[in-house]
Amino acid sequence: AAVARLHQLGVRTLLVTGDIQAAAEHVAAEVGIDEVVAGARPADKLAVVDRLRAQGLRVGMIGDGVNDAPALAAADVGFAVGSGTEVAMEAAHLTIASGDIGRVAQTIALSRRTMSVIHQNLFWAFGYNALAIPVAASGRLNPMFASAAMAMSSVSVVSNSLRLNRGAL
Repeated sequence: AAVARLHQLGVRTLLVTGDIQAAAEHVAAEVGIDEVVAGARPADKLAVVDRLRAQGLRVGMIGDGVNDAPALAAADVGFAVGSGTEVAMEAAHLTIASGDIGRVAQTIALSRRTMSVIHQNLFWAFGYNALAIPVAASGRLNPMFASAAMAMSSVSVVSNSLRLNRGAL
């Protein structure tokens, strides 16, 4: 389910593991991962992350062990599984405390919604300032109305941001 949700979000998934090829391909087929790199040592995992980043891709890495630490640190976002090693959790950017890797998809979705809200807030805040400041500076806008409009602008930004708490996006 976690891999399917990542695919729904448009995330390309790879299984990069130290396990043998046959075992890695079996697991990948079971969970719906298309690409497999088996027999990977820590340096190989790091090389995969570096190669993908060199292609201009944003890379997220999920790992739980000492062998994952270099790749977790090098990824744009490293997700450590909370039930994993301390080294992995220290190297990663985020730790999934529950150990449920399905939380990665939720984190990505929330991050995207948050960035959308930030862009909306910036648009409206700059739009207000681009219109109201010149009008107020020219003396054509009563200062009381200008301050009320500025307050309403702030209220709208906060209200828009609060939608993230409700999941109303």
